[in-house]
Amino acid sequence: MTVARPTARRDVSGSPSLRLVLRPILLVAALFVAVALRVDMDHLTLPAMSVDVLFAAALMALAVRAGWRPSGLARPGWRARLRPSSVALGIGSGLVLVLIAEVFRPYPALDLVTHPQWFPAWAGVTVLVATGEEVFLRGALFDACRDLGGLPLAIGATTVAFALIHVPFYGWHVVPLDLGVGLLFAGLRLVSGGVAAPAIAHTVADLATWWM
Repeated sequence: MTVARPTARRDVSGSPSLRLVLRPILLVAALFVAVALRVDMDHLTLPAMSVDVLFAAALMALAVRAGWRPSGLARPGWRARLRPSSVALGIGSGLVLVLIAEVFRPYPALDLVTHPQWFPAWAGVTVLVATGEEVFLRGALFDACRDLGGLPLAIGATTVAFALIHVPFYGWHVVPLDLGVGLLFAGLRLVSGGVAAPAIAHTVADLATWWM
């Protein structure tokens, strides 16, 4: 899933255009507003899954606003990113994350009481949230940061953002773990060329928490 490139990448002096600078800044600001709203809504009487669906929808809408379009699925470049090797890479990476979490237990086990009793519904919402996060982070934000400062900025910014958005839910002690996971997802984006592999890996790892 690619993001349309800004028409004015540099000004006459060779410096980044204002649009190029503001784009990732506004995306990061919007991301943390969405996270803050998600945390606030968790304290209301809304069902947890409803809050998660709204959060995923917000991330998708932000990605679309940043330039990502579902029509990109029809492009030859995107079809290449959906090749079986990318799917296998995502599944394999997700299973590795599950194995690491199970063996080393770097964080407390999740409270399964908060999960709905019907697994298919919970799984569907989990897929939506994981995919929404990857479309936004490794899709829209990654491309915006890469356009501004190259791959180091894209990898660093999306990795740090991934770790920080989980702090309100799991605490600061999981930041080192999430930095590592975010770095892995960024690597999957680079190797596969799109968000399919990191989205699949993220989904596999999140689905496994039902049994952990």
